[in-house]
Amino acid sequence: MNSLRIKDMAESEKPVEKLLTYGAEVMSDAELLAIILRTGTKEHSAIELAQLILNSNPVYKGLPGLCYTNPTELMKISGVGRTKASQILALTELSKRLSSESFKNTVQLNSSESVASYFMEKTRYLTRERVYALFMSASNAVIKEMLISSGSIDRSIISVRDLFSEALRCDAVSMIILHNHPSGSPEPSLADINISKNIKEAGEVLGIRLLDHIITGDRVYVSLKERELL
Repeated sequence: MNSLRIKDMAESEKPVEKLLTYGAEVMSDAELLAIILRTGTKEHSAIELAQLILNSNPVYKGLPGLCYTNPTELMKISGVGRTKASQILALTELSKRLSSESFKNTVQLNSSESVASYFMEKTRYLTRERVYALFMSASNAVIKEMLISSGSIDRSIISVRDLFSEALRCDAVSMIILHNHPSGSPEPSLADINISKNIKEAGEVLGIRLLDHIITGDRVYVSLKERELL
């Protein structure tokens, strides 16, 4: 019996049309994967091929199996070549990164060292200063991470007004400021100290505490809180 091709399906059952009409949440895993694959084979529709892929792992069935596969294993499936294998692996990696981003918003950053470590590699190779803010909940969970400004090779400007506008939108009760020094030395400048004091004073009025201002260099950091400069 010949496979039912997607082009022969009712319009409401075709994966793309179904997604656009009813939303992705009503789609099966195989239908969503079929949209990524785009085409099937002579023997199998894109949905059937997706089902074969999702059940190809001998231990982990369904979506978890995609995390335990590799190009060689994928290309053993009839109809999966280099392009489709790459599409599947790219989708899996994006899903992992999305999951990591979601986790990041709930991670507990309870020390200057943990915050500095969190950003160290991210900022280590930057050639210009960037200022980030972590907006925190009452339990010190990160509500939002935000790039506040990106400056010249030796100067970045923080808008205190914009900073607290975002903090209020997030319902933050505290915040941590962090920026990098492209020179590799995290020693704070007088401007770093002064802007920190301005932010702290504004936060005291608004009820949003500045927990710390951390400056990162090349695998080293300075906490203004630890230096008792706040």
